[in-house]
Formats: sequence, structure tokens, C-alpha cells
Amino acid sequence: MAEQERRTDLGDVKIADEVVGIIAGLAATEIPGVAGMSGGIAGGIAEMLGHRNLSKGVKVEVGQSECAVDLFIIIEYGYNIPEVAQQIQENVKRTIEVMTGLTVVEVNLHVLGVHFPQEKKAEEPAPVKQAPPPRVK
Repeated sequence: MAEQERRTDLGDVKIADEVVGIIAGLAATEIPGVAGMSGGIAGGIAEMLGHRNLSKGVKVEVGQSECAVDLFIIIEYGYNIPEVAQQIQENVKRTIEVMTGLTVVEVNLHVLGVHFPQEKKAEEPAPVKQAPPPRVK
């Protein structure tokens, strides 16, 4: 696990790459029109097992004072993809820079899918449960 390290008068401050990834993922999902992040097969398996990965769908490369971010996202149907993408890029850049002090040199977006809302079916009455037939002795 690589870390961003800074020396202050009081000591060292170390920021793990995963922390930058979590910040980027949360900043991206704040934008209206983002249905979610795509983490691939491994991320899907981890979520099924009950482990929520907050950096899912995020790849970061952190240097001494700057970083680059790749985001793999799913957009809600009906949103303008270029507009949502620009809002994501701006929010991720701003949030990482404010929270970590790193300079974000690029935020690359990979739109991997479109989420279609599920149509709600008319409520059907629950099937009536029948008592089991009596046992013959």
C-alpha cells in the first residue's frame, strides 16, 4: 500500500492511496445522475459477501504532490452524460485537493453502463397459502 507522505514541524502525515480512492468515489457519487460505481467481478463478489468497498470503481495513482484518478461509473438513464461527467470531474478534483492537499492532474471517466429505472408492477395480491393435505395413516 503506497502512501502520500508529508513532513510537518510536528511530524509526518501519511495518506494511503486507498483514502484518496475513497474520497474520489464518494465525491463522484454525490453528483445527480450517477447510478453507481463499477468495481468489476471482484467488487461484486465482495459486496455479495457483505463487504462494502468505498473505493469501488476507482483507480488512483499518487505521487509526491499530485495524483491522477480513473473512475468507472454507471449513469442513470435520462441524464446528459457529458454534463454529468464534467460535474464529476470538477467535484472529484476539488474534493481531493481540499481534503488531501494533493494536486489532481487528471480525472478520467469511464462510463461503463446506463442504469434504467425498474418499472413498478401493479401490486398483485399475495397468493393464498393452503393448508397441507391431511396425512393418511
